[in-house]
Amino acid sequence: MFGDRNITLVVLARFISRVGGTAVFFVGIWGVAAYQFHVSAGALAILMAGDSITGIIGSVVAGVLVDRIGPRRVLLGAEMLTVPVVVALSFAHTYPAFVGTAWLFGLVGSPTFTAGASFAPYLVRGARDLERINGWIEAAGSAGFVLGPAIGALVAKVWGIPAVFWVMAFSSAVAAVVVWLVHIEVAPRTGNESHPFAELLDGLRVAYTTRALRYAILVGTTVWFGFGAFSALEPLFYRDVVHVGVEWIGWMNTFFSLGLVFGAWGLSKLPTKVISSRGLAVLGALCGLGAIAYVGSTQLPVIAAGAAAWGLVIGLAEPLLRTMLQVAAPEGYVGRVIGAAQYHRSAGELVPLAIAPAAAAAFGVQPTLIAGGVVVAIALACTWPVAASIDRELAEQGLAADRAAPGPARIGLGDELL
Repeated sequence: MFGDRNITLVVLARFISRVGGTAVFFVGIWGVAAYQFHVSAGALAILMAGDSITGIIGSVVAGVLVDRIGPRRVLLGAEMLTVPVVVALSFAHTYPAFVGTAWLFGLVGSPTFTAGASFAPYLVRGARDLERINGWIEAAGSAGFVLGPAIGALVAKVWGIPAVFWVMAFSSAVAAVVVWLVHIEVAPRTGNESHPFAELLDGLRVAYTTRALRYAILVGTTVWFGFGAFSALEPLFYRDVVHVGVEWIGWMNTFFSLGLVFGAWGLSKLPTKVISSRGLAVLGALCGLGAIAYVGSTQLPVIAAGAAAWGLVIGLAEPLLRTMLQVAAPEGYVGRVIGAAQYHRSAGELVPLAIAPAAAAAFGVQPTLIAGGVVVAIALACTWPVAASIDRELAEQGLAADRAAPGPARIGLGDELL
């Protein structure tokens, strides 16, 4: 990794951005809502639903822009826009103002994920190399996930929860500088460019009609369907079930993120045959079981172990999902395909946000969270025959792990600037 300046900078930018982002999400946004405004599960669900909807919009726009101008410019712009928005969160003194600003944060923040997840094909070629680079990028993000909640917990404990938002403002500014130093080549567009909306629809057509892409996107949607319940209920799990303070959200998500780091790092150590739709099916089902391990107890040591186990599985699944999307995406469609996956990720959280508060009121917070994991595990385990069929199709098309993936030409140190 350190032999390629571009890869090193992209990995570093992902790490820095993730430190601030996770501190803000888990301790800042959740903490302010649950511990300062003392909102109900329903009010928290509205907050997260709006964040998901604006995230969908941001991901859609970012996907088109990545294919037009490359991931570097999109990521740079998103990081710069994040700074004033996240600062505004610290000055939102009423819950409606806080919710509206959080929704705006979802709009400007989601392109950082889409652009960051689209970088690998601009840096290397070949599914095995894509897997390796995606693993590094994801490991860097996961390492930021380790520090972010812990830093957020410490800052909240010493200076108060609103101070956490300034952590991300600083990290986004630094990440923008790092991204500005990246130099990649973006293939020039030839011929008459179509309208951006037409390009968006074309990207959706490819994402939904290509079987391998459709399957990978739906696996990610299902996994994040389970996470949607956590978006509405995890702060209440710690407040009302485990009966601990806001800082424990940060500490436990640090254990979760340690698992993410080891998972992302370990994917490249697994056999090549894991880079497959069947691998996605298995890891997706294990994500459901990991969620159950996380919330199945009220004892903090058991919760910490469950958090690490769940993080390990997701750490393996995320870069694998991204690699499968990049392998199967036609040339010139990587950004829009990744954008489709990202907004499906947000959409996957919306349905549970509508169901989880009522279910928690009827059955309790902990049983509702466990049920979400059960649904994910069973649903994805049942897709094994479909995954096996897709793997056979990919092998016949020459898109197996040992073949070059479609995408931009091999990138060296280019001259692309702002």
